[in-house]
Amino acid sequence: MWPLSTPRNPYRKTIEDKRARRTDALKHAPAFSAEEHQRYLNATASQIVDNISSGAWTASSVLEAYIARAAQVHGLTNCLTEVYFEEAKQDARRLDDEFAETGHLKGPLHGVPMSVKDQFDVKGSDSTIGYTQWANKPAERDAAVVEILRAAGAVVVAKTNVPQTMLAFECCNPLWGRTCNPWSTAHTAGGSSGGEGALLAADGAALGMGTDVGGSIRIPSGYCGIFALKPGQGRVGYAGSVDPNPGFEAVRAVAGPMGRSVADLERVTRVLLGERRARHDYFPAPVPYRDVTLPESCGSDGVVKGSPACHRAVLETVEALRKVGHECVEIEGPDSARALELFGAITSSDGYQKLTEHLGPDKKESALFLILLGPRLPNFVRNFASWVIRNFVGDAKYATLLAPMRKKSLLQYYNYVADKLAFERETRTSLWGDAPDRAFDAVVCPVQAIPALPHGGCDRLSPLACSTVMYNVMDSPVGVVPVTRVDPARDDLSDEWRAASGNGSKLIEGDIYGRKGAYDARAMEGLPVGVQIVGQPWEEEKVLAIMHVVDAALGPRGFGPGSWAPNKQSGAPCV
Repeated sequence: MWPLSTPRNPYRKTIEDKRARRTDALKHAPAFSAEEHQRYLNATASQIVDNISSGAWTASSVLEAYIARAAQVHGLTNCLTEVYFEEAKQDARRLDDEFAETGHLKGPLHGVPMSVKDQFDVKGSDSTIGYTQWANKPAERDAAVVEILRAAGAVVVAKTNVPQTMLAFECCNPLWGRTCNPWSTAHTAGGSSGGEGALLAADGAALGMGTDVGGSIRIPSGYCGIFALKPGQGRVGYAGSVDPNPGFEAVRAVAGPMGRSVADLERVTRVLLGERRARHDYFPAPVPYRDVTLPESCGSDGVVKGSPACHRAVLETVEALRKVGHECVEIEGPDSARALELFGAITSSDGYQKLTEHLGPDKKESALFLILLGPRLPNFVRNFASWVIRNFVGDAKYATLLAPMRKKSLLQYYNYVADKLAFERETRTSLWGDAPDRAFDAVVCPVQAIPALPHGGCDRLSPLACSTVMYNVMDSPVGVVPVTRVDPARDDLSDEWRAASGNGSKLIEGDIYGRKGAYDARAMEGLPVGVQIVGQPWEEEKVLAIMHVVDAALGPRGFGPGSWAPNKQSGAPCV
């Protein structure tokens, strides 16, 4: 990243102005007081609405608590971009006045403080997603989801930070800087909805909205210890979301909710599903939320051998489900290496020219190094490197991932998309076929092979996204449930774990588990560890229902509203 102070930075004035405006907007928040504010932070979105409805609370009193915390957590994690505290106060007062006059709530999110990823347009402010040259170009209207949320009574308090180009899952860009994990400032909050993950985990908003094309909702949710739902394509409106890669349709991005409880996700999902802002919108499909009745079975499941902490999270989830009477069977999961190969091959077809053209003179973040390396290499160099890695290093998986990362002809692109569609059909048949022993209601699997990456870890470990990318390629609805926290006594790399057979990439696993690897259970102590709950296409409601079952089976475990406090964070404030 260009240091802000260097004269070489061509956008120094723009960056200084944007950050100064953010600082001014943050001044509209009161100082946080646990005595005055904590009770509001301890409430779910549903409890907020119920208390306002009963007259016990007002939207303004709730808002004051959340913006006080949002300003506090931003000071530690640098999670906010555009700040709307003053506008939010006016919105909350209007809600209070309308309720006092009519006695009726505006909608099911009346008075709920919400944040949205910087990718969503909010009328009158920028949607830069970290690009300095996109600054000072305010949106003319709200994005579809923002309009829907406001119509349901939500109060939008801020937009949140994303990684540069949103390719990487380390949250950093030249305009707004780096966002840290609220539990450990030595670790990233994930990406690309990393600002959302950090803010929600620390109670700076009651609910939030992110987007996901390769894990961008699920990775920060897993890293930060919150709940989330990545819907399939066609269930939630996407209009009004800025796109750094317009025209790319082979693996479509989706918008989805992030929050602090499954109940809150269900509440906002009931508002979002099937809701259109214009009659001519092609998406979302006009299919509103459908209640479901669950049977009782699930399956539990790479290019990477999972860390002890992530493996333990899956085992604890399965054990909890079995204890309350649910049937769980171990299966061989989808081929995540093949999914990542196809995803990389398709997204790199233009050599990432479209995706990176917005950078202009901005210096590229180091997290993009490995992603952009393949397309930059001459074909003979890339092919030779792939051959050496396969035949001399003995890492066929890494070699397979590297080889197709190149610029392609239109015919080659078509062929890879056809391969992707075939993979999608074959994998769905394998998981959700009609045979009685394959009739799973959900698949439980890790979010990633590691609880969270230290800053800089994405430079060489972007292939870790294979465990989330797979379900974008398949277009499956996926939920995230936080399960446990890293415990060095149980999650250190034991001799027994090292001796267990692994079938992953030697190079990637070396970077994770080697002498100076990214996985360090002691440094990660207390970081959240979650699981993915994967369902069939068009079954978002069923995924949420299963998330309720999983959450109840696991029982109290220190996640949800009010679970974070500044004294629980390790490390210095994020810079």
